[in-house]
Amino acid sequence: MTAFAAGVRTILVLELLQRVRRTAWYVLLGVFVALIAVLTIVLSVSLPGLISGSSGSGVYSVIIYFVLLLSTLVTPALSGNAINGDRDAGTLATTQVTLVTTGQLVLGKFLAAWIAALAFLAAALPFLIFSAVTGGVSAIEITISVLILIAELGVIAAIGVGLSGLIARPLFSIVLSYLAVAALSIGTLFTFAVAGIAVQTQATSTSYVFTDDGSADNPPECTVVNAGTYMAPRWDLFWPILVANPYVLLADAVPTSYNESGYPDDLFGSLKYTVRSLQIPPDLDAVYDDCDLSTYDTPKAQEVIDLTTPGWFVGLLIHLVLAAGALFGAWARTRTPAARLGKDTRVA
Repeated sequence: MTAFAAGVRTILVLELLQRVRRTAWYVLLGVFVALIAVLTIVLSVSLPGLISGSSGSGVYSVIIYFVLLLSTLVTPALSGNAINGDRDAGTLATTQVTLVTTGQLVLGKFLAAWIAALAFLAAALPFLIFSAVTGGVSAIEITISVLILIAELGVIAAIGVGLSGLIARPLFSIVLSYLAVAALSIGTLFTFAVAGIAVQTQATSTSYVFTDDGSADNPPECTVVNAGTYMAPRWDLFWPILVANPYVLLADAVPTSYNESGYPDDLFGSLKYTVRSLQIPPDLDAVYDDCDLSTYDTPKAQEVIDLTTPGWFVGLLIHLVLAAGALFGAWARTRTPAARLGKDTRVA
């Protein structure tokens, strides 16, 4: 083991030992397991088709999303005071005068926060395995969904640790960690909705209905009964905003399974279909003709997903850049000797 890895391991072990000694840690895990258990039982009883049906991955996808939701609520609290909490308690300076470098300190605290977040995923594994086995979820769907979830938990942990190094007050860094998660989860949706509504294009819609049913010798005739204009939101111009949303990212990355009608059979696929549909520009000259039923045809979900562009890898890259930037900022602000300290910053 190299000297750098040994220093990281020292910080990691110390951080984890501090966490497992806290009663609140076990209480959180217990509440988390109870909520997952209740969710699994309710879905299994109320939606038996998701468990025993031919599609079968509905419960699994719901549980994965529930784990992501609860983890985003817990992880900022576990990581948001990792560095400034030690400074506030007067123990950070004691660590910094040892052979442990600032890089080892920041990386060790990040890994500890990430492992603590992964403990919640580990606690949910029995329920994930149950829903996956009974629902017939494919191995590739399980692998990709779990890997993306692990990566997202690491990103949240990195943002929390990074902000704890950049901000002097633990309370402020924890609050900003929650705001950062909210910006990615809710802020992207809000920004997309506002942008799509703000930019609209005039479109026309024309409807034709039967005026003569026709006969064996003459085809049916249709006449315009409704023609008008309206303003169509341009969702297709702003859909890239959604790739940074962790829930959209997860859905877009997981391979989609379809039912016999060509529509998704789980929450991953349904969300992916909804977001991918937003990539399609609106029909600015729509025609609905009872004499030509093809004008009423709409592409199936599988066709939409196959013809549109995946964006999950761009979203994941954005998240990794944010995480790396937060950790670098924490390193730059925490390194010693410090040329300048912030106002009211405690050294020892």
